[in-house]
Parts: sequence; C-alpha cells; structure tokens
Amino acid sequence: MPHKSIEIRTEDGLCPAHVLHPAGPGPWPGVFMLMDGIGMRPAIVEMGERLANAGYYVLLPDLFYRIGSVSMDAKKLFSDPETQKEWFAKILPVASAANMMRDMPAFLDHLASQPNVKQPKFGTTGYCMGGRIAFVAAGNFPGRIAAAASYHPSGLATDAPDSPHLLAPKMKARVYIGGAIEDRGFDDAQKGRLDRALTDAGVDHVIETYQARHGWVPSDTPVHDPVAAERHWETLLDLFGKTL
Repeated sequence: MPHKSIEIRTEDGLCPAHVLHPAGPGPWPGVFMLMDGIGMRPAIVEMGERLANAGYYVLLPDLFYRIGSVSMDAKKLFSDPETQKEWFAKILPVASAANMMRDMPAFLDHLASQPNVKQPKFGTTGYCMGGRIAFVAAGNFPGRIAAAASYHPSGLATDAPDSPHLLAPKMKARVYIGGAIEDRGFDDAQKGRLDRALTDAGVDHVIETYQARHGWVPSDTPVHDPVAAERHWETLLDLFGKTL
C-alpha cells in the first residue's frame, strides 16, 4: 500500500501529513482523518492504513504542527492527572476550532488536487478532539464534506455560544456520532441536545453510545476496547460506503 509523508502549506505554516491509499490508479473516495488529543503516533497511522486498505485515499494531518510534531504516551496521559493537565494546557490553544478551520481549506484543496481522488466531495472521521473538529468542519464546509464521523468526541452540544451543535442548520453531510459511556465531555444531556439540533435541521444522522470508555478506538490507549473498535470500523465504512 502506498504511504508517503508530505507537507501541506496552510495559512500558518507547513503541516506534516501522511498520505495513504490503495495500490493502483484509482480513483478512490477522499477522506481526511483527524487524530485525537494524544498526537500523531503509530496507533493513529495504523488506523489510516486500515482505512486506506478499505479503498480510500486518506489524508492524515498532524494537527499539532504549530508547536512541532509532538505526542504523548497514551497510558501515562490517561493515568497521571498532572501530566494530563499540563499536556492539554499545551496543545488545546493550538488545536482550537478556529485554527483547525483555518487549516481545513488546505486539507480539502489537497484532496481536490489529486487525480486519483474522486471529486468533488469528501469524507472525514475524527477521534476525541479530532471528532469535534470533524463535526465542526462539516458545518463550516457543507459544500465539500459529504460524510462526517465523530468517535468518542467531547463538547459537541454545550451551552457555549459557539457550541458545535449550533452549526447543524448549515450541514449537508451525513453524520455519525459514536459516544462513550460515563463521559462528562459528552453526556446524555449533550447527546439529546445534539440529536434535537440535527433532527430540526433535517440532517441525516445517527448518534450511538458504545459500551466503552472515552478513547476506546486507538490501540495504544489503556481503555482500548477491541470489540467496540471493530464496531467503529463497521459504522465508519458503512457511512463512507453509502455516501462517498
């Protein structure tokens, strides 16, 4: 399977990214995968490889490029509250929704410029922090994103004036949300609020709660759940297969 590292020029600099796709001329549906808050690492690249092997051109950008290619040991991050506090204080400002939306045109333009990528609309999937960004991207770029998946996300439907669920009326994508159990960042109240917003806006969507904890998809987290992770692949490939 072809796999190369590239740099994409954004408004704020050069963003390293992995490009993965099946062998042969294509064209394949184009998707961008948005990493979690732990950073770019082998477990995330492996997920990109699996998606590519399923028949997709995958763009996997390093969303932390503004402070360098940084990542954290997943097990330490989950087990040490002080490490977690310091890490998120470091990365959250650079991984804000505003920054990510400023980067998104460059990611979309990369997919649009590839002769082996089907045009003109693309898909996205994201995890944790990346899941929130994928959802926000669907609201900000409705003409270019046809499918958006978000797994163990946080903060999709809060009381904040800029809460992502308020973007629902702008969305044209088919949306899939896979939430975790016992997740204060995306509890039942948020799920209900999000469902109402998407329903009222006429967005084709599914919101499910997996019997797994926040962070269950990547294989290197201490809460990784192989059964739930496989279910995630089933729902993701179903969404992309029906839409892209």
